[in-house]
Amino acid sequence: QVQLVESGGGLVQPGGSLRLSCEASRSSLQYYHIGWFRQAPGKEREGISCITNSGGSTNYADSVKGRFTISKDNAKNAAYLQMNGLKPEDTAVYYCAASLITRLGMCLMTEEYYRMDSWGKGTLVTVSS
Repeated sequence: QVQLVESGGGLVQPGGSLRLSCEASRSSLQYYHIGWFRQAPGKEREGISCITNSGGSTNYADSVKGRFTISKDNAKNAAYLQMNGLKPEDTAVYYCAASLITRLGMCLMTEEYYRMDSWGKGTLVTVSS
């Protein structure tokens, strides 16, 4: 069982930056691929980024590509999402989750491939002036 806890959210002005953390309890993250997801008010949860267990491969949704950077530190048992150039449309609750599944060596950003028991409660990011 792997349970994740997200942190680092808050209120930031447009154009600002935040760094989200995803930390694991009870289990080592070294074997898991990590995905970041977000759910904006009134919308379905969407996958925005993922990273393979070794950190060797990453993937991004078009909406965040070039602005967000995912990373993973197995020694600290944590993953991160550096968010730069934040926009009001980035306002959402952000979640991380763990997966053991890849396709052709690439991590996946589809919720169904992530362990149900790994989802945290999320961290709220609000981008507003």
